[in-house]
Amino acid sequence: MPEPVTLLAVSSGLFGLTAHLARRYFEIAKDVFDMLVGFVLGVVFLPVIGLCSLLIWLSDRGPVIFRQVRMGKDGKPFTMIKLRTMYQNAESRSGAVWASGNDSRVIPLCRWMRRSHVDELPQLWHVVCGEMSLVGPRPERPEIVEELRKHYPDIDSRLAVKPGITGLAQIRNGYDTNIENFRHKLQADLEYIQTRRWRNELRILAGTVAKFHDRAAH
Repeated sequence: MPEPVTLLAVSSGLFGLTAHLARRYFEIAKDVFDMLVGFVLGVVFLPVIGLCSLLIWLSDRGPVIFRQVRMGKDGKPFTMIKLRTMYQNAESRSGAVWASGNDSRVIPLCRWMRRSHVDELPQLWHVVCGEMSLVGPRPERPEIVEELRKHYPDIDSRLAVKPGITGLAQIRNGYDTNIENFRHKLQADLEYIQTRRWRNELRILAGTVAKFHDRAAH
């Protein structure tokens, strides 16, 4: 009969293997879910994106898509797209800054796009391409991450998973507008990473529906 120590070692090994397979299965299933749902949502919301694009062009002639470098999984940079809701060259003087209430850089006719978050809809393309997930920590700009590292050394822990269109931090805390407020976002993001499971994923997606009329959005 095997000794207790041997049984304990075997049990621990099996538990570790099971946990690894469970995490691996979750990652694969989540990727498939993201790509399928992201594609369907992209098709469904295509008319909305088209209407918003027309309003942007009529309000401030120029590109309707705004491109910005963000940090993806493992710190890999990618060019994220969204509908342009600010005037052209809005940060040519201010540089990389957080959005604020009644931000003068925002085109008046486009404020509802930010409050409803429909300006983020083009990011479904990144989900289909595998650069982003439906749920995950929101991707930050490299310049802002560099500044945040001085205050939050563990900020790179957010990069362990794909960034998301929505996330626990957005549902729980909304927008962060300064370095001090970012700590709440970081805590929520790390909590999400440590407790990822389907129940939480679906709960966050359901909570996102309420954000389609977000008075706190800038």
